[in-house]
Amino acid sequence: MDTTTRVAAPAVAQSAIRKVAVRLVPFVALMFFINYLDRTAIGFAAPNGMNEDLALSAAQFGFASGVFFIGYILLEVPSNLALHKFGARKWLARIMVSWGIVAALFTWVQNFEQLVVLRFLLGVAEAGFFPGAILFLSLWVPAAYRGKILALFYLAQPLTTVIGAPLAGLLIQQDGVFFGLEGWRFMFLGVAIPAIVVGIIAWFYLKDRPADAKWLNPAEQEWLTDALASEKAKTEASQHHVSVKHAFKSGRVWTLSFIYFGFIYGLYALAFFLPTIIEGFQAQAGVEFDVFQKGLITAIPYIPAAIMLWLWSRDATRRGLRTWHIAGPAIAGAVSIPLALFAGSPVLTIAVISITAMAIFAALPNFWTLPTQFLTGVAAAAGVALINTIGNIAGFSAPFVTGAVADWTGGYEVPMFIVGAFMLVSAILMIALAREGRVQVAHGSAHADAAAPLQAREGQASAEAADTTASEEARR
Repeated sequence: MDTTTRVAAPAVAQSAIRKVAVRLVPFVALMFFINYLDRTAIGFAAPNGMNEDLALSAAQFGFASGVFFIGYILLEVPSNLALHKFGARKWLARIMVSWGIVAALFTWVQNFEQLVVLRFLLGVAEAGFFPGAILFLSLWVPAAYRGKILALFYLAQPLTTVIGAPLAGLLIQQDGVFFGLEGWRFMFLGVAIPAIVVGIIAWFYLKDRPADAKWLNPAEQEWLTDALASEKAKTEASQHHVSVKHAFKSGRVWTLSFIYFGFIYGLYALAFFLPTIIEGFQAQAGVEFDVFQKGLITAIPYIPAAIMLWLWSRDATRRGLRTWHIAGPAIAGAVSIPLALFAGSPVLTIAVISITAMAIFAALPNFWTLPTQFLTGVAAAAGVALINTIGNIAGFSAPFVTGAVADWTGGYEVPMFIVGAFMLVSAILMIALAREGRVQVAHGSAHADAAAPLQAREGQASAEAADTTASEEARR
């Protein structure tokens, strides 16, 4: 291989990754934004008329919030296997349209029983979206760049609250304006319609592989295709985790599942009950907030969370992923979230909750680079789905346990200590996994790996030449 080709490889790599980051990631992030907004909309509706109109207790609200994850969990792995079979473009588009239709039905819910049924069906409809999106991006981006790309994708989650909470507040304020609907009902309708529209667009906009993307030039298509194929071959040769059975039997997959459980427990305890905690600020401070102001206050912790997510992921890309990139935030979250209830003032409470949000979101993009280190093909589809499934059991248990224990104890102190305990367990498991050498936590920088596919081909050619020479010598 000549020097010109050798030098050009990083430039082609950077160009290809930049185009993926600009053309593909924002759209998938928009899908995730709508996804997270639809599943957490119930948290905005609860203190703004829904709980009163439907006569819900804290435990009933917690159960209705969490039952979503039962349907989600039941179909998570089958949905991701279907995505692997039929292609991400069709399957992700189908999921979005399905959940958009179900989400719109919340507009006319009349009682607790109907709310539970619709939340369950929403989980069924959304099953497979998040792990499918993670897998989809992993099929487009080599491992050296995956942390950066997943960080861009994951920005949608905190930004859902930064943008979505005030947006939900504005929709809720339209009480009786549209079709005579209560504000919280109109909010459900307003956040459901984009899912249907974007789902239809996704069918035509997304591509299943780099070779199908007309916005990549031939050199970029070739580099991405070769890089991903080289990685896949290397993983299959060294790990042999290429089947569903291997994914389900892998101790690493199960350990990662329990690590993820702790983060998701903290995330959803925060997402579903933060609006309710903010309600308590009014009595504590002797002030009255309108719905839009409540939305703005709810958004505050997620602004520094989005900034920390990006900076922390950049650091992991620059240094190479380290154990403390995941375990450190878990410890910070474990300590901060119980302390929020003893802060003594609304301002200090929001400040401590912001630390918790920063901790959770800093860890998650880095965490999702781990499964595809040792899983590929259908095993990756099953393994990523299984991790998300076990993790999202926390999506059901966190709001239900938090609400039930709050009703039982008369406050949120004990539930928040439970959240902290789960996050501490996540940190301990991550440290143990890394010390046993079962995941790679110090891989090289993206720049160092940029020319790997071309170098691998050159190395293979050299090896073949050496074999030929050796054979000729043997014959002589």
